Amino acid sequence: MRNFRPIVVAALLAASVPARTGPLAATQAASQAPAQVVSYDPAGRRDPFKNLLAGKDLTERRVITGLSDLLIDEITIIGLVKAGGRFEAVIGLNSGFPMTAHEGDRLADGYVLSIQDKEIVLRKTKERGIPLLKPKDIVKEITPEER
Repeated sequence: MRNFRPIVVAALLAASVPARTGPLAATQAASQAPAQVVSYDPAGRRDPFKNLLAGKDLTERRVITGLSDLLIDEITIIGLVKAGGRFEAVIGLNSGFPMTAHEGDRLADGYVLSIQDKEIVLRKTKERGIPLLKPKDIVKEITPEER
């Protein structure tokens, strides 16, 4: 009977201790607690979650010496001129200087396919320096205000 007494005392002590103890009980108790709202206050600092590029690609400054340095997306058509029976396109650069282009002139990522009286068709053969499997034709028109 003496050996039985310590087991009974241990069982009584275990019954008096609350059942919820340990890491599992702490997780259950936290899930029952009201949710705490967390917010970020930059206090004049840059928001670390905001995209620094804001959707813009990083491009390095290039020196444009001719049509072969221009990308098709950078071209703005200022006007179309008929000279000597064929059309020429007057292209405006970002710096404001105009250049003329003829059919067949090479660009950095394509060439001038055709020039008509109201539009210029450019064929894009490269995308970021990589040759395209299927070239894209891009049509740039003169707006009615510029005619």
